Amino acid sequence: MADYVKFFNTDKYVDVCFYIEDEKPFAVGEKMNVICEEAEMSGYNWEALLNYYLKNNAPELLDGMKTDPEAGMYAAYYDLSPENEKKAEKFAELITRLVENEEELYSLVRDHGDEIEWD
Repeated sequence: MADYVKFFNTDKYVDVCFYIEDEKPFAVGEKMNVICEEAEMSGYNWEALLNYYLKNNAPELLDGMKTDPEAGMYAAYYDLSPENEKKAEKFAELITRLVENEEELYSLVRDHGDEIEWD
């Protein structure tokens, strides 16, 4: 898993933190913004993009997920349980896969940018 995505347990939750100002996701975000003007990739727009992606490709990961986007970070969390730990790990791996295979993100924004509820 990439350095810009971490998942960990707290007393009540399992958290996934995506550090969007890290070099790789920041560069990918800038390219997405060139493709789609609305895609200024703050934490809020990463949330919009990831929600759209999950709804269409991995809706089970949205079940029980809460989010806390910020300007420089996107965080998602689930209530702490073994099942949710697996969801968090899968979500963290999915974020890494998308950023590392950025052409999939560029295609998503190019083909469906008008369907994503950008901030």
